Amino acid sequence: MADRTIVPMGGGRFCDGAAQFLTQLTGTDRPRVLYIGTAMAEDPAAALRTYDRFGSLGDVARLEFFPWPPEDLRSVVLESDLVFVGGGNTANMLAIWRLHGVDTLLREAYENGIVLAGSSAGGICWFEQGVTDSFGPQLGPMDCLGFLAGSFCPHWDDEQLRRPRYYELLRGGLLPAGYAADAGVGLHFVNGELREVVACDEESRAYRVELRDGEVIEEPIDARAL
Repeated sequence: MADRTIVPMGGGRFCDGAAQFLTQLTGTDRPRVLYIGTAMAEDPAAALRTYDRFGSLGDVARLEFFPWPPEDLRSVVLESDLVFVGGGNTANMLAIWRLHGVDTLLREAYENGIVLAGSSAGGICWFEQGVTDSFGPQLGPMDCLGFLAGSFCPHWDDEQLRRPRYYELLRGGLLPAGYAADAGVGLHFVNGELREVVACDEESRAYRVELRDGEVIEEPIDARAL
């Protein structure tokens, strides 16, 4: 059975080292990279940035749903080596995915050993729940795909409301314990377990965040610079 690999990222930054790290995880010299930009309403500028980042490392394609999804949707997803999901509105993205059955296809891709990754919304979506601004700047909890246990909060160091709101949601029992990530930080999970943390610089971190005896405990996890 192939290892099941997911790399959620904190958003806000993406470096050349991150693209190299993700493509190397596929074990393929020139992997097939599938970019899904649903959360950003399939913004062409975001798609172009993805081609710029991955184009020298693999063969990049994109999955779009407007005006309708491709007829060969299943093969588009399952014939990829790496699926990279961009940031934006997580709730809108998941609604479209579920409508077209992409959530089920991504689960199959995961079980088949296709590397899944993404930044911000593309990081939140893999967990059971996450902290999202999908419904407004006030931030709130949201149910996600559940490929990874617990919750996730991106933008830990580049959006000032994220930390206090995550704390509040944990204290209120509205989110389970989970992870947070600074900008440009990726959490490398293999078979549901955190293997390592990687980052675009030596100062950035990921964090394990949980409630203990009514208090939120935030434990930093050192990252390997890419």
